Amino acid sequence: MQTDPEFHVFDTTLRDGAQREGISYSVADKLAVARLLDEIGVGFIEGGWPGALPKDTEFFARARTELKLQHAQLVAFGATRKAGVRVEDDPQVRALLDAGTPVVCLVAKSDVRHVRDALRTTPEENLAMVADTVAHLVDHGRRVFVDCEHFFDGYAADPAYGVRVLETAFAAGAEVGVLCDTNGGMLPMGVGRVVADVRARTTGKLGIHCQDDTGCAVANTLAAVEAGVTHVQGTANGYGERAGNADTFALIANLVTKMGIPAVPAECLPELQRVSHAIAELANIAPDDHQPYVGASAFAHKAGLHASAIKVSPELYNHLDPAVVGNDMRILVTEMAGRASVELKGRELGVDLSGQGDAIGRVVDQVKVLEADGWSFEAADASFELLLRAQLPDAPAPLFELESYRTSVEHWGNGVVVSEATVKVHLPNPDGTTERVISTGEGNGPVNALDNALRQALVGRYPQLADVSLADYKVRILGWRSGTSATTRVLIDTTDGVGEWTTVGVHDNVVEASWHALVDALTYAVVRRPRP
Repeated sequence: MQTDPEFHVFDTTLRDGAQREGISYSVADKLAVARLLDEIGVGFIEGGWPGALPKDTEFFARARTELKLQHAQLVAFGATRKAGVRVEDDPQVRALLDAGTPVVCLVAKSDVRHVRDALRTTPEENLAMVADTVAHLVDHGRRVFVDCEHFFDGYAADPAYGVRVLETAFAAGAEVGVLCDTNGGMLPMGVGRVVADVRARTTGKLGIHCQDDTGCAVANTLAAVEAGVTHVQGTANGYGERAGNADTFALIANLVTKMGIPAVPAECLPELQRVSHAIAELANIAPDDHQPYVGASAFAHKAGLHASAIKVSPELYNHLDPAVVGNDMRILVTEMAGRASVELKGRELGVDLSGQGDAIGRVVDQVKVLEADGWSFEAADASFELLLRAQLPDAPAPLFELESYRTSVEHWGNGVVVSEATVKVHLPNPDGTTERVISTGEGNGPVNALDNALRQALVGRYPQLADVSLADYKVRILGWRSGTSATTRVLIDTTDGVGEWTTVGVHDNVVEASWHALVDALTYAVVRRPRP
């Protein structure tokens, strides 16, 4: 499938998306994000506002030598000339030319009320500002797109003026006129109606830019495409001011797989999930597990009825093959699970359950009992795999037999807090005897101390544990029993530097809950990693 050169995917993660609360990209971050966006095949990457923001000016200067884009063209963003100023004398317009990008996107007022109240000028002067700036940039060899700010609000107040702004831009040489739902207040039916009306009254190429204040940014954009727009703007993961923008990843996936529009090269589609998560890391924002197409839960199935159907044919409950967008199908094992869920999950984890009907039944029953007590295996695949393997004929033997463990926390007068743990375990020998081992460890908390002590006790017998360390630790209070004791669920992420796995523990005592998760974490490392 060849990309349609007449259809534009325009990403503004580095400009509009950077307005999201909590995001602050360095110049190096912006360069990295641009490279990632290029990998998903977008046609245009808006890099920022040169001249207005020093960081963006530096970005464009460095981009000239450091960015080698394969699919996208870099875009500088700015405003039309100021009222009453010759375009040749406007320093901000000069900064747009100095950015050296092949494309410039100008923001222009298209709501006559904003012209009068915000710009404090006349409607005719605003049209002259658009015409002068577009023509000046075109004369200097730039492709020009014009973002018509507050277009839909302005259209409701005065349908004629917004169209005059578009016609003025096109007459001056603008390639695209973008209808902006700046306040994000539109719904799809309204967008479709306005775009169709504007399409009938103009001849130039139309674009759409939607904010997500009604939760409809993606739907509004697709409605605009159906009504005749051939240029769509979005941001990675929907980042942006207030509720955000249309999500570039959802736009691309919907355009290509649902509407049959070859908006990006076919080979770029499987990169969507990877790039989505990589940009989230650069933005220092946790990926949204429930994000359409690219979220970790986008193709996760929990109900036993779903799993039974998926076992027959995955297409019955997946709206498309997850691999198309670089994602995977997951089966979640919970108290809602049936035999099909367990069998499919085993297949996902690489555990052969063929001919193991009794074992599957025992696992289903055990999961339901455990989850009633607060256990959850949805986010703890490693613990579930161990539970599953324990029901099979070749079940792995326990790493050790616990005699006891003890933890203590000592608070010194100078404010120093020291945690210490001692574990006493019996390690099995080949001849059937056991070796008693006592180990003590310190840490920055009782769980860290317990982890250090236990690994120290086991590493002589299981050398692979030397490379294992805790990557993350989460505690959740599930509720109250008898009005006094809280049930605590602990999730532990563990890594060996190559892979990462999650285990779970539940108990009224947080240290005991942590102990269960720790034991599973170390057992999983031994079971899944060959001995050196």
